[in-house]
Amino acid sequence: MRIAALDDEAHHLELIQHTMEVIGHECHGFSEGRSLLRDLHQQTYDLLILDWNLPDIEGPRVVRSIRQELHSSLPVLFLTHRQEEQDLVDGLAAGADDFMAKPIRVAELQARVRALLRRSYPAQHDNALSFRGYRFYPSTRTLRIQGKVVELSRREYELALFLFQNLGRLLSREHLREAVWGIGVETPSRSLDTHISRLRLKLDLMPSNGFLLSAVYGLGYRLEPIEGEAFASADAATDTLAP
Repeated sequence: MRIAALDDEAHHLELIQHTMEVIGHECHGFSEGRSLLRDLHQQTYDLLILDWNLPDIEGPRVVRSIRQELHSSLPVLFLTHRQEEQDLVDGLAAGADDFMAKPIRVAELQARVRALLRRSYPAQHDNALSFRGYRFYPSTRTLRIQGKVVELSRREYELALFLFQNLGRLLSREHLREAVWGIGVETPSRSLDTHISRLRLKLDLMPSNGFLLSAVYGLGYRLEPIEGEAFASADAATDTLAP
C-alpha cells in the first residue's frame, strides 16, 4: 500500500516511514500540511498518518481540507501527543478514522494501520475476489470473466486486479506505476497507457459491460461500476457520440 506520513519532527517521521516499510508498505514523508495538500492534487495514497501540531496548518484543518475540498475518503490516522478526550472528539469530528497517542509504539502503530486498511479496503484482503462477472484468483494470477479464463501478462493481471480493488477511486499515474512495476523502477512514459489500453480491450471495460475505465487528464485513471440509470445514460451517450 502507498502511505503518506505528515510530521514536522524528523525523528518521528523517519520512525513512521521505517515502521511502515517493515510491514511492506511504501511511505512518503511530509513535514508541512500545505506541502501534503499540494501533493494530493496530483498524487493518490491509500492511507494518511499525521500529527496534530504542525508548523503551518493544524492537523484537523488538513483533514477537513481533504474531506471538504478534495472530496477524498482517504483513511486518516492521527498520531499525536494530544491525549485528552476532547482532542479525540475534535480529531474524529474533523474526519479522521482513528487516533493514536504518542510516544510511538511500533507494534500498536502497525496493528492500527493493518486494521484501518482492512476496514477501508476489504476487497484487498480476500482470497478469491469477485466483481460481478470478473473473478480474480491471486494465488494463480488468473482472471475469469463469466467463467472464461482471460490470457493476461503478469503486469496486465496486477494492473487489472489493482484497478478492481480500488473501484471508484481516482489513482494517480505514479500510484499505478509503483503498484505494478515497483518503487524506483524506470518505465517508458507510455508503458502505463499501453497496458491500460490493452486491458480496456481484453476485459471489455466499457459501459455496455458494466464498467467504465476513464482517464483523468494530468492525473491518472479511474475504474467505475455502471449501474441502473447511470448505466443506461452512459450507453445513450456512447450511441450519441458514435460516428
